[in-house]
Amino acid sequence: MTHHIRAARWREQDSVAAVIAEALQRTPLAAWLVPDEEERGRVLTDVAKIWVEHALFFGDVYVTTDLAAAAVCFHRLRPLPPPVKYTTRLATAAGPHAERIVALDDIIASSQPAHAHYHLAYLAVRPTHQRAGLGRALLAHLTSRTDRLDLPSWTVALPDGQHLLAQAGYDITQATVQPSTGVTMHPMSRSAQQRSGTPPRPAVPRRSSVHKGSSPT
Repeated sequence: MTHHIRAARWREQDSVAAVIAEALQRTPLAAWLVPDEEERGRVLTDVAKIWVEHALFFGDVYVTTDLAAAAVCFHRLRPLPPPVKYTTRLATAAGPHAERIVALDDIIASSQPAHAHYHLAYLAVRPTHQRAGLGRALLAHLTSRTDRLDLPSWTVALPDGQHLLAQAGYDITQATVQPSTGVTMHPMSRSAQQRSGTPPRPAVPRRSSVHKGSSPT
């Protein structure tokens, strides 16, 4: 089955954030970030929306045409500041849970490579549409793009996403990260792989993001 991938539209920020929140909702990471089950979905959605908006300015947001899956990425060619008024917006979105989200931001930022790279911040599929090839299709789209740009990729993956990323050429290149007992994440990198017979192309200079507040795939 062919899955059609396109760039997300500005008005689709809420839908993309909802996909991310639904995909994270039942993970140990989400339970650690927002222990309150009744609040968890709303907080995850509101925080994700901050980063979806930021990616629309400083990276890429791709979705399947049915908005069942999304990828949020950043071109990190040089450091950029976090989202506008991030501290204030995060406090509004997360309330008492903001402290743990900031802690996760710092952990991820400390693992992020210093060299220029394409940062896959979120790769999410709605639970009702998982195991249908949507995540694989998004990854294929992203790797084709980064190979054309001759740009390495980097992400932090939850255990459930590690196998899919490994199939796309990502390797664990750093020590496993554990923000809390029972919460495990894997920093993973992928080298650009030029197509046979195609000369390398220089990366197009674009604004990039430190993306300190990213969440794992």
